Amino acid sequence: MNTLEQTTQLAIELIKQQKVSDFELSVGKSSGVSTTVRLSNVETLQYHLDTSFNVSVYIGKNKGQATSVDLSKASLKNAIESACLIAKYTQEDPFNGLAPSERMAWDMPNLDLYYPWNLDAKKSIEIAKECEQIALEQNEINNSDGAELSSFEGESVYANSNGLIANLKNTRHSLFCSLIAKRGDEMQTAYEYGVTIDSNDLTSPSKIGLEAARLAQEKLGSRHLSPQKCPIIFTSRQSSGLFSQLLGALSGSRQYKKTSFLLESLGSKVLPESISIYEDPLKLKTLGSRAFDQDGVLKKKQFFVEEGIVSSYLMGQYSANQMGLESTANAGGVSNCCVKSNFDGGITELTKSMDKGLIVTDLMGHGVNATTGDYSRGASGFWVENGEIKYPVSGITIAGNLKNMLKNVVSIASDVDFRSNLKVGSTLISEMTISGEG
Repeated sequence: MNTLEQTTQLAIELIKQQKVSDFELSVGKSSGVSTTVRLSNVETLQYHLDTSFNVSVYIGKNKGQATSVDLSKASLKNAIESACLIAKYTQEDPFNGLAPSERMAWDMPNLDLYYPWNLDAKKSIEIAKECEQIALEQNEINNSDGAELSSFEGESVYANSNGLIANLKNTRHSLFCSLIAKRGDEMQTAYEYGVTIDSNDLTSPSKIGLEAARLAQEKLGSRHLSPQKCPIIFTSRQSSGLFSQLLGALSGSRQYKKTSFLLESLGSKVLPESISIYEDPLKLKTLGSRAFDQDGVLKKKQFFVEEGIVSSYLMGQYSANQMGLESTANAGGVSNCCVKSNFDGGITELTKSMDKGLIVTDLMGHGVNATTGDYSRGASGFWVENGEIKYPVSGITIAGNLKNMLKNVVSIASDVDFRSNLKVGSTLISEMTISGEG
């Protein structure tokens, strides 16, 4: 057994000394390095080494939780005793309890998610500086918000009173660059990034720097738009936020609390029939993949929206108990969720099909009401006429209602952004309201 497994066994022994009906716990450790440079100067260089212990105990239908960042026997014992004390004084909740034993991740597959990077301080600084430097050499790029390189590796063990002990190991490496372009008195910012499980797959520093510079340059010369209604394309980078709102509305917690704009929508049409949304959590070496959820339930490929119709809510065990349904193994959210494309081509082809309208590349603010679906956010991007980009735009607001926006999705392109847990291409909506200056 490794150290975490030994700690897990010790914690289980300590819990069994208490009078509890059931329990579940997780023990984790993570390490990494994070380096930020700005204008070729090192601003931060951080090494991370963290440990964690989380325990939930059940005394009948009473639940108590406690956490600790110290994995010594004394701290584990203190956390467990605290959880038991809390359980004795909390109100009984009939929906508390572990997932059924037969749903647990007894035969957990190896998803090939662990690729540690032996990255020292010198090398991390060199990579971040290279990324920023090539960007600063480009025309009209006169300042930088910095470049950051991060490398993370983590391991955790989940265990519960059903006898399950499941191990999870994963890595995540990222490189980010943010720049400022200037022309006359106008300044525009843009960023680019890469994120992978394996550092060998990370986009090169020069490509990230050059792309960040290009994105900033293209924003210069921006104009305002007069108030109007028109088609809108969300780029693949922005589309994930739109569909995150849909998935959030289908979550079990929003459903049983009745705070969803898609309340009681099972079997209802929420998207055009050409669009489906599914979770593919067991895909090898893929960002977002995960073998089991936070309840220890084994995950599987499943649809949430099939041919435009809601086929399932997203539920962990507690939400499922509240709703009288079975858990969908989504305690903690979705894992490698995909929105099927219904358009053969990327954003260039999608722009031609729109003919006239707005491409949204950046969104600002948090003007989304998850209960009513009302949507209003600051935006910038590009104005399109005759299927071609005419000029950049900024200082505008786009508005609508998420129910209508989703039903008015026309096309989802094949330019999927694989850097996100929610993978989707650029999305064309037939009509939204734009407000701005004339």
